[in-house]
Amino acid sequence: MYSISKKISIGKQVNVSKNRFINDEIIPSATTKFTCCDCGHENVIEISPYKSGFPISQIYNDDQVLSRNELLKNKMVTETSQRMLHFGDLTVRDLPTLYFGTDCQNCYSKYFCVFSYGEWQPGLTLLNISGIWKYEKPESSDLNH
Repeated sequence: MYSISKKISIGKQVNVSKNRFINDEIIPSATTKFTCCDCGHENVIEISPYKSGFPISQIYNDDQVLSRNELLKNKMVTETSQRMLHFGDLTVRDLPTLYFGTDCQNCYSKYFCVFSYGEWQPGLTLLNISGIWKYEKPESSDLNH
């Protein structure tokens, strides 16, 4: 699990075995699987509340990694409702939204995971994985065009 700080290009979204976790399913961590679209390897990811992920705003601030438009177009996030703007402009289900990079454990293809975590209502804590997308780092010459 790592942060991403340089421009990337988003590829195919992969299937996630489970993308919504409720209350006790989250403690100590939420575990799910995704299949690499390059080699077919089944990868396991664990998301631990308050330990996993980086703020999604790091991705779209100044279009450093991806633009707001790319995040919205790929349905990674939605615009936050007015009443929840304290969580940021873009969220998953109006909850604090995080991301991380991960690699296929077999062929090392790169993937980008977006998820939200928080209390939806008193007594109901949710962790929602928006999705996992393959990504590539553009060649340095591509950035000059």
